[in-house]
Amino acid sequence: MADIHDTILRFPQGYDTQVGERGLKLSGGEKQRISIGRAILKDPPIILYDEATSSLDSITEQNILKALGNATQGRTTLVIAHRLSTVIDADTILVLENGQISEQGTHQQLLSQPHSLYAHLWNKQHEHALNSHSSAPNSHSSADSNQ
Repeated sequence: MADIHDTILRFPQGYDTQVGERGLKLSGGEKQRISIGRAILKDPPIILYDEATSSLDSITEQNILKALGNATQGRTTLVIAHRLSTVIDADTILVLENGQISEQGTHQQLLSQPHSLYAHLWNKQHEHALNSHSSAPNSHSSADSNQ
């Protein structure tokens, strides 16, 4: 579910590998995927994800978001995210501005308000991704909209 099993199998002793205090021998993405896996296995009634996919590449992020969609069914899930692609499927998105809720709604509702902060941030993130992609030499793959 957390897209970490194959990585763990490549460790010297697989699941028995010592990763050091606070996981210092792991990359940021590996730490995040292990934390997500642990949270899913604990099966808690409430899950809080704080920038849960910030250190992941876009492909891994999409795999984990699919798994999280299944893992969060029937439980309260709070997601704190700057990368708006992680909250597209949320029942309700709360937009904070200066410590206050300035907007709320679904992804589509917030995007349908062209002057909303959410729509502005969404467009900026996608504009940045498209500009980064078009300036990359010999780039032939689709733009990464998760930057």
